[in-house]
Amino acid sequence: MGIEETLSQVRSRLPRLNPAEVYAASKDEDTYLVDTRPEFQRREAGEIAGAIVIERNHLEWRLDPSSDARIPEAAHTGIRWIVLCEGGYSSSLAADSLRQIGLHRSTDIVGGFNAWRAAGLPIVRPGEGRTPPSATPTG
Repeated sequence: MGIEETLSQVRSRLPRLNPAEVYAASKDEDTYLVDTRPEFQRREAGEIAGAIVIERNHLEWRLDPSSDARIPEAAHTGIRWIVLCEGGYSSSLAADSLRQIGLHRSTDIVGGFNAWRAAGLPIVRPGEGRTPPSATPTG
C-alpha cells in the first residue's frame, strides 16, 4: 500500500476539522492545538497564538501522558490534540499515530496552516503567543 492509500485510510478514521471549527474548539478545556511544522516554516509564514510547538519527530513522546518526556499539558489520555502541519498531510498521519498510542481524541486540520491563513484566522510572528514545549524528549 502506498502513501496515498495510507493517507486516505487514515483520514477516513479521523474526525478532521476545518480551520473555523479548530478556532472555536481551541477555547475548549482539554483541547490543544499542536503545530508540528519545522522552525523555518513557522518563521516564514507565522504561527497560531496559543499553539504548542512540537516538531513532528518529538510528538508522541511529548504528548503521551506515560512518557518521561511529556509536556505538562499531557496530563491524561482524554486530551483533544488537534495537530497542524503546513498543508494538512503529515498532520493526518501524526494524529493517527497519536490515536494508536491511546490518545483517541486526536485529529488534525483540513488544509493545515495554509487553510488557517486562507480563512483569515489570527497569525502571530514566531515566538509571540505560542506555548513552547516544556520537556526535552528522550526518544
